[in-house]
Amino acid sequence: MDNKPKFGRPGTGRPEGGKRLPQAQRPYGKPEMRARSNADPRIVAVTVIEDVLENEAYASLSLDDRLNEVNLNQLDRRLCASIVYRTLENLYRLDFALARFLRDADALPMQVRIILRAAACQILLFDRVPDSAAVNEAVKQTRALHLDGFSGMVNAVLRRLVEGKDQIAWPDETDRVHYLAVTCSVPEWLVQRLIDDYGWETAKQIASFRTEKHFVTLRPTYGREKEFSERIGRKVWTTESGVLPGSLRVYGAMQLARDNDYLDGLYSIQGEGSTIAAMALGARRGMNVLDCCAAPGGKTAYIAERMEGTGRVYAWDLHDHRVALIRAAIRRLHLENVRVAARDAVVFKEDLADTMDAVLIDAPCSGLGVMDDKPDVKYRPTPESVTGLCETQRMLLDTCCRYVRPGGILVYSTCTLLKDENERQIAAFLERHPEFKIDALPDSIPEILRAQAGANGLQLLPYRDGVEGFFVARMKRRG
Repeated sequence: MDNKPKFGRPGTGRPEGGKRLPQAQRPYGKPEMRARSNADPRIVAVTVIEDVLENEAYASLSLDDRLNEVNLNQLDRRLCASIVYRTLENLYRLDFALARFLRDADALPMQVRIILRAAACQILLFDRVPDSAAVNEAVKQTRALHLDGFSGMVNAVLRRLVEGKDQIAWPDETDRVHYLAVTCSVPEWLVQRLIDDYGWETAKQIASFRTEKHFVTLRPTYGREKEFSERIGRKVWTTESGVLPGSLRVYGAMQLARDNDYLDGLYSIQGEGSTIAAMALGARRGMNVLDCCAAPGGKTAYIAERMEGTGRVYAWDLHDHRVALIRAAIRRLHLENVRVAARDAVVFKEDLADTMDAVLIDAPCSGLGVMDDKPDVKYRPTPESVTGLCETQRMLLDTCCRYVRPGGILVYSTCTLLKDENERQIAAFLERHPEFKIDALPDSIPEILRAQAGANGLQLLPYRDGVEGFFVARMKRRG
């Protein structure tokens, strides 16, 4: 089976390439077409989905960029975002449904396939969009994108879908892998890996979990918690407390990075799983700490704040543009005890051997622990890419553990769920490095989460723990 998702049985890897229209025919591609007051939110959505499926863009970044190019009211912006995320979240399910009414989908241009998928999403999954509106708007989009020759086919396929949607024979659990791949829109190889790692029932919970309402998590800057509570209380945001003490979940707020209180350094936008990884380090005043895969800087900031301007935090990342993100974070928060550098953490730096009180390796990973919030993530990894990531993780552990002084702490974290990247990675590391042992997570992490820790670390599961799917292992170097 090849790597391309098709209408019908789900593929085993990342989304397809497809046919690309010339730049002049791409929506909002030319400067004079930007900032249009009469922009169509559905066309913007199609463009974002194309960015993701054809160019491997990240949905959140592409959506922000595209929305900044046009002038849409808040209602249309929400419609656009909803179409993007729900289409990507349910890609294989939509393909399966469309395959009942469409032949030779592979021969269609990419944008036609995306128009069909987005319209099918509205027909099958949206309660407030009339079926007729979804069909008519799809036909209009086809014409607006200079694909007039396909408008009749789009109209016919979608009308057949409307008429036959209640008679679609969805897969059942007799073929467990195919069932979860279609109904949860997860590549088949990944479904099999989850079943192998967790067993059927837990794999089903992981694959099927969906957050009803997505939110952004805010972490108050250390020492400004009272001020944060007072100022946030005056805003019109819909909020609730997170799992971690002091964390706040915000619903429906847009462009938080432009909020004056954010720019003033009152809080950071940081998921709770990410915060837990930083908390595991146990940062204290006067420590010497290395965050060796630090971008975009959230964990670095948490550590530096907890050290209250004392000691030193070394923050490394491989690429200059990612290092720039770290620098921006520490400038916004006025953190004077951070030293940032562009450095390949796999390459050992002899002069730092045995000098660090603590080292954090938030390793490159497949990112599958955040696929509920970022549905495009689940289509990116392949079995081969995971193997490559595991090798990078191994090299980072073997190199960066050498910076930890006797009695010091090494924390390894990922935002993924695969045991090869997590528990098995740590088990193999401890076999190679008997000078390290698993150490208990600090009490600052809620006990309800610490109780889930296993022999080789803590695996957080979104459906069970209410936070992102992070893995955290805290290890101590024997003195």
